[in-house]
Amino acid sequence: MVKRYSGLRLYAGLLACAALSLLSACDVDLVGLFASSEPDERFESRDTFHFLTQADLSLYLPAEYSFIVVSDTHIEGGNAYGLEKIRDAALAGGDKFVAVTGDITQDGRREDLEKFIGIANSLRDAGVPCYPVIGNHDVYFNNWTNWRDLIGSSTYRVGGPDSSTTLFILDSANASFGKDQIDWLREGLKNAKPHVFVFTHANLFTENLTDIEQITDNRERARLLSLLDGRCDALFAGHVHNRIVRKAGGVNYITLEDYRDNRTYCRVFVKPSGISWEFKKL
Repeated sequence: MVKRYSGLRLYAGLLACAALSLLSACDVDLVGLFASSEPDERFESRDTFHFLTQADLSLYLPAEYSFIVVSDTHIEGGNAYGLEKIRDAALAGGDKFVAVTGDITQDGRREDLEKFIGIANSLRDAGVPCYPVIGNHDVYFNNWTNWRDLIGSSTYRVGGPDSSTTLFILDSANASFGKDQIDWLREGLKNAKPHVFVFTHANLFTENLTDIEQITDNRERARLLSLLDGRCDALFAGHVHNRIVRKAGGVNYITLEDYRDNRTYCRVFVKPSGISWEFKKL
């Protein structure tokens, strides 16, 4: 009896820690969280695009270039927290594209997604396409329909036939990928270019005991790590609002802190010899 009681106490404690971490890391609205869509449902809408153009999807990247990654912008009530300045940063740095790794909006509202699209269009007009990644906040209250109608696919591939690079944008808004999406990635990697970058929302690694938000199925996580082993330059994520940089199987796993509170972004430099990066503040 004593052993059983101790086990229950430990289990309850672990659940409490998990809930606390979940609530503190990204301002979770539990009602919105449980009223969200599923990854398999979203994957069915792949290759449907309303915001990205064919030119965006066929992006040519030379042997040497740079790009910017931002995460967790949490646009709310039309407030993008100065994200508009990313255009000037990209132009000053000569960057070829910008990627935003999820939680673009606070709760998936149409007007906030439209605010992001306006900023992304200003980037495109300057010759710098912007690639959105869906996050858990973007599907709150089943607002996936806003993403579907305004942006389209939450899983997609970028890279023209003569490009040095292939980009894979993955949907992990529910802290999982689903078998179909991982199978899609496996097939895509077979004919990917020498440089491969993956962008998703949920982090794959943690820094300490409070950073427990990550892909929930360890078998799925292990499969993804195995697929990317020796085949990918870097995977970029966000979600946990904490910077975590790890290397496994020759792949750099870079989790960015949130832009909303830190105003930081990551600039990545690509050369035939490899990649490097720096973190900057707007």
